[in-house]
Amino acid sequence: MNGSRPNPPPPHPLDAGQSPFVGYAYSYPHKSAYRTLDPPIPLAEAWADERRDGLFLYAHLPFCEVRCGFCNLFTLANSGSDLVAPYLEALRSEANALRDALPEARYARLALGGGTPTYLDEGELGELLALLGDVLGSDAGRLPAACEASPATLTAEKARMLRAWGVDRLSLGVQSFDAAEAKRLGRPQRTAEVHRAIGFVRDAGFPILNLDLIYGTPGQSLDSWLSSVNEAIDTDAEEIYLYPLYVRELTGLGKTRVEPNDGRLAAYRAGRERLFEAGYEQHSLRMFAQPNKGEAGPAYDCQSDGMVGLGCGARSYAGPLHYSTEYAVGRAGVRAILTDYVNRDPADFGAARHGHRLSAEDRRRRFVLQGVLQRDGLDAAAYRARFGSAPLDDLPQLTELIDRGLAGWEGDQLKPTAAGLERSDAVGPWLYSERINRLMAEGPVR
Repeated sequence: MNGSRPNPPPPHPLDAGQSPFVGYAYSYPHKSAYRTLDPPIPLAEAWADERRDGLFLYAHLPFCEVRCGFCNLFTLANSGSDLVAPYLEALRSEANALRDALPEARYARLALGGGTPTYLDEGELGELLALLGDVLGSDAGRLPAACEASPATLTAEKARMLRAWGVDRLSLGVQSFDAAEAKRLGRPQRTAEVHRAIGFVRDAGFPILNLDLIYGTPGQSLDSWLSSVNEAIDTDAEEIYLYPLYVRELTGLGKTRVEPNDGRLAAYRAGRERLFEAGYEQHSLRMFAQPNKGEAGPAYDCQSDGMVGLGCGARSYAGPLHYSTEYAVGRAGVRAILTDYVNRDPADFGAARHGHRLSAEDRRRRFVLQGVLQRDGLDAAAYRARFGSAPLDDLPQLTELIDRGLAGWEGDQLKPTAAGLERSDAVGPWLYSERINRLMAEGPVR
């Protein structure tokens, strides 16, 4: 014996002393876990066992006027006109293939994202809306519909077009009302431009305005952060999302090795309290909404309904099969995938070619993740009905959330506590399976 002491155990990822900002569990699994499907799976076969009377239609426009420094989404900045027109043509071919494969599909809601749909000019936007109307048929204009927009590309006419077509929720990626902070995020914008865009939304009569803000910007102080929160509140926005800054591989900030400031947790807490004071309710780590001003109509439940993605970069969830085009972040990789998309033979759109087939464990974990990271929590009765077992029997690690005060039972709902919501970005990755973590780590990132 040399008298040396054993090494202490490594810290637990959910310890209060560890950073709660590990990673955004946006979807499970992430597209980096997808692989080539060999052979391709015809869409009619992929959706054969799924209900088709309450689907979510998501249309992806992978174009922006600028790629923000924090952005790792599938989009191409300043593409010019060389890809937009052929992209819309390919999108119509994909929509035709979808209608052929799912002729009886009915939709519960619609979202337009990207990228930035308002990057399109008025004529192109009209073409896109007409295309979606053909897919939705008699439901067009009557479904809850959301659209993402940029203050730099939203015009009064585009706002009127979207609202007249039936879009009732417009989301503006503001990120900061401080022009200097926005510039440090790799997002040059004028504050007056932001307020002008908000005016377009209000003048067009959208029932729901959503504003996105980011905390953790280098050089951001608590006072400057709260100033942006207060400006968002002053707009009377029905929804406000607070996003922690993440710096990811191949993004603009990632290439310059910029890191978030160390005040993210304090900023989150201060922003949360300010929104509570203004009467907002918290639904997740990120989402705050005015009570009784949320979305109307049939709610999309991504735990039981399918999502049908249209466009290069869009995900589709057909039960155990998740599929999309390939994933890239770097400009060359995104452009190569887009070029392949616009040059496809129309017949190729009739099959899923890249994706992931979820195992039974994957599906159980996905259901749990989509419950415990939301205010309303995990519905144990719904879990038992779906899987024929109890969630704590399948995932014993859930008991740690209870033991650590991060979740608790209210009847048959396992709900996150305030501390649990605060640590959502640590809880989410902690619940990933080893296999999914391995696939994501090995996945190609271009």
